[in-house]
Amino acid sequence: MVSRTFVAADYAVFAMMLVISSAIGIFYAHRRRKQNHDTLGYLLANKSMTMIPVSISLAMSFQSSITMLAIPAEVYIYGTMILWVLVLYVVIAIITSEIFLPTFYRLGISSTYEYLELRFGKVARLSGTIVFIVASMFYCGIVIYGPALAFQAVTGFPLWAAIITTGLVCTIYTTVGGLEGVIWTDVFQGIIMISGMLAFLIKGSADVGGFSNAWKAAEIGGRIDFVHFETDPRIRNTFWSIVIGGVIRWTGMYGVSQSQVQRYLSCRSERQAKLSVYLNVVGLLLLFTMAVMSGVIIYAYYETCDPLRSQCVQRPDQIYPFMMLDLFKDLPGASGLILSAVYAGSLSSLSSGVNAMATVTMQDVIKPIFKERFTERGYSWISKGSVFVVVFGLVCIGMAFVLSTTKELLQAAFSLMGMLMGSLTGFFALAIQFPFCNSIGAVSGLAAGIVSTIWFYLGSKSIQKSNNFIRRLPLRIDGCSNLCQRSPLDIPTVNSTMSAFLNSTLFLTDETTPSPFLTTVSYGMPSDTTAAILLEYDDDDTPFYSLSYHYISAIGLGVTIAAGIVVSLFTCGWKNRKNVDTRLLRPPFDHWLFRNCLPEKVRWVLRFGIEWEDNVITTTSAREEAISERKGSDDKSEVLQNAGFRPIARVKEPEEE
Repeated sequence: MVSRTFVAADYAVFAMMLVISSAIGIFYAHRRRKQNHDTLGYLLANKSMTMIPVSISLAMSFQSSITMLAIPAEVYIYGTMILWVLVLYVVIAIITSEIFLPTFYRLGISSTYEYLELRFGKVARLSGTIVFIVASMFYCGIVIYGPALAFQAVTGFPLWAAIITTGLVCTIYTTVGGLEGVIWTDVFQGIIMISGMLAFLIKGSADVGGFSNAWKAAEIGGRIDFVHFETDPRIRNTFWSIVIGGVIRWTGMYGVSQSQVQRYLSCRSERQAKLSVYLNVVGLLLLFTMAVMSGVIIYAYYETCDPLRSQCVQRPDQIYPFMMLDLFKDLPGASGLILSAVYAGSLSSLSSGVNAMATVTMQDVIKPIFKERFTERGYSWISKGSVFVVVFGLVCIGMAFVLSTTKELLQAAFSLMGMLMGSLTGFFALAIQFPFCNSIGAVSGLAAGIVSTIWFYLGSKSIQKSNNFIRRLPLRIDGCSNLCQRSPLDIPTVNSTMSAFLNSTLFLTDETTPSPFLTTVSYGMPSDTTAAILLEYDDDDTPFYSLSYHYISAIGLGVTIAAGIVVSLFTCGWKNRKNVDTRLLRPPFDHWLFRNCLPEKVRWVLRFGIEWEDNVITTTSAREEAISERKGSDDKSEVLQNAGFRPIARVKEPEEE
């Protein structure tokens, strides 16, 4: 290994990406200022977007630094089982476009949590909003920390400064540009991300003698493995844990999370929205496959000289940027492109999260409280960041400092999101699929689901897990002629005292350590001590807490639905089920896929004895008429009154172009 540096050309390329990203936001802010000042233009891009930019934006906001840093590291240490994620991407797209999207789009809402008030009332709406904001703060903290970690790794720039810079740049262009600026910035950043990943793959493959040689080396090293179909839920990566846990977790992120729903609600029509969801799957499959291929190449490149055990890096998520400097040390500007790609993925996810948090705060908290006290222009200025975008951007920066104590980016992201998104998915499932579920049952189920996942997460972090279930693969250093010619990449957090406190408080240590209060396994151990520690504990006295972290979302979903059903049945939910406005329901077995094979009597039982018909809106005028009818009800809808709902004010609908 040779000394690596980030040269002037690399800084220039990286700076250009940041400048263009900010310029796009400024451009759309200037254009929007000439057209209107309402919140619809800022939060939903006037419902004027087409499927191609929206699909790219959906794919980019779905991906982040987790894809470019954590997925290659996952393959390098655990193997290619994570590639089964491709299956769940397809499943999620079907669930989203056929169940959640039609329901939300036809109601003409701008926030998914408006739906919860229509279905359950204000308490449910506020509960869903709070859970989403907390989950988004965790996720945005992780996606800020990822590129900051990469930037510190390749430049030596202080981590705290890298975190602040990343957060501020994204906050600026999200503040001024609104959703339209965010979407078009995502398109630009998508081009950068794909270009950077392709450059890494091409140069990396060439340096190891071709991708086929890299595949063979990874196969010999035990990294190529797709056939773990064991039903033992304690095994970290199996087909079942990845697909089942992933579908539930990412349905929450993709089907009901405001950051994603806000994008397809900005489309001109429901058909365009559906096509954007299906089209974005192509981008997801491409980006994730490229990330897995990068992990295979990294293993082949460092097959006999692991930078972790040689202490050139301290964390697996640093391996990608570390190898980047190795590959492009003779090509000025190339490393800047790769780092720009890492940042592009995170900036798109962060802008999505911050913009969505501002949207739900405005639509679900401020407007219901203050109602007509502000004009549309006033609401727009509040949304923009003069208040909310700036506040949430700063909070996410702070969360990044807290999460800098985690050891594995992928597991931290999936675990923290699963704790909340599984329960939130269950919350919406109770609303859409179970007509007898009432407000008391739904809110009780959400609370029970969140408590259960927090309980499981803390319990799982306080025990030792056997490597028989973790299955971390061996790493070699027998081929290192010179371990590292520069100082090892140490990743400082806020300070050592704070780091120790956060580790012990948040249980963010690696899952194979016995307890955060006992000892910490270092990835950079230059001996075989790590393997000895991992294999020392083979007995499992706490099987529940040993479940794979993928299942944390399934626990939240199951407990939420079970508790919600039980409480609803004990509070007269079954008696009042026929009073629910059927526009708020979408029984899955009445979808056209099942109508031809299931008789009406069976489907009647499966939708709990209610009459339901798919109110397909085929034209824009029909949709406007339906929304106008709902707006004109003036809270006099007998069905809504009987069910305890109140129609809420809608934002101005766009005119047909």
